[in-house]
Amino acid sequence: PDMYPGNCWAFKGSQGYLVVRLSMKIYPTAFTLEHIPKTLSPTGNITSAPRNFAVYGLDDEYQEEGKLLGEYVYDQEGEPLQMFPVTEENEDAFQIVELRIFSNWGHAEYTCLYRFRVHGKPAE
Repeated sequence: PDMYPGNCWAFKGSQGYLVVRLSMKIYPTAFTLEHIPKTLSPTGNITSAPRNFAVYGLDDEYQEEGKLLGEYVYDQEGEPLQMFPVTEENEDAFQIVELRIFSNWGHAEYTCLYRFRVHGKPAE
């Protein structure tokens, strides 16, 4: 609900995933990922921020390999809130979206996710 240091969903290591069920089926157009800025970090760095990640659309929560919607890099030197457009050609609507984190900015113990949003057009 807020962006205070430590108020995040942390997972062990630098790789993990999050599956989100949206309130309705949408045609995804973009995603936003948010992390606290370095200036708010007690250590002065944000090595726990996600670095390389991908987003997939899933037909159901049991699907192992979804439809790739894009692969991205969260820039630790950029704005805290960063938007990433869908880069893979896609004509499908999804209600379930998977965020897959491949690496962070160097934190050995955990990765922190503060906010992840999915943007798109509602499916009729």
